[in-house]
Amino acid sequence: MAKQSAGILLYRGIAAEAEVLLVRPGGPFFRNKDKGWWTVPKGEVMVGEKAFQTALREFKEEIGYLPDGEFIALKPVVQKGGKVVHCWAVRGDLDASQITCNTFTIEWPPRSGKMADFPEVDRAMWFSLDEARLYINERQVPLLQELEDLVE
Repeated sequence: MAKQSAGILLYRGIAAEAEVLLVRPGGPFFRNKDKGWWTVPKGEVMVGEKAFQTALREFKEEIGYLPDGEFIALKPVVQKGGKVVHCWAVRGDLDASQITCNTFTIEWPPRSGKMADFPEVDRAMWFSLDEARLYINERQVPLLQELEDLVE
């Protein structure tokens, strides 16, 4: 079975002025990556966990904020590696410069024997829908299109 991931697409504004919150993964592999590497805050669905519960948990872990309101299920997308991403859109607002997030530990530099901690997400930012299409993982673009259709 394909890996499952779940996330929240937080948005503010309406119609052509709508903006979405995207995050850039943390850690040394993403340090110099920008366009095409941003994503909705998301994470892997654990055994016995419902995808929506995962989406909320991951948003809280990666952003430090728990959104509430009317959640709209979007059509799942499949990323290049075959991972299925379930996503819910919800209206909300927060200061993207003030996120707090969990960290992970890896050996860095590779084969050095040294362990280093990195944030799961190194940056969050609000993007217009047009800008978001340039920065988001290309396989997640349909989530933006579906949201645009809903907020118009």
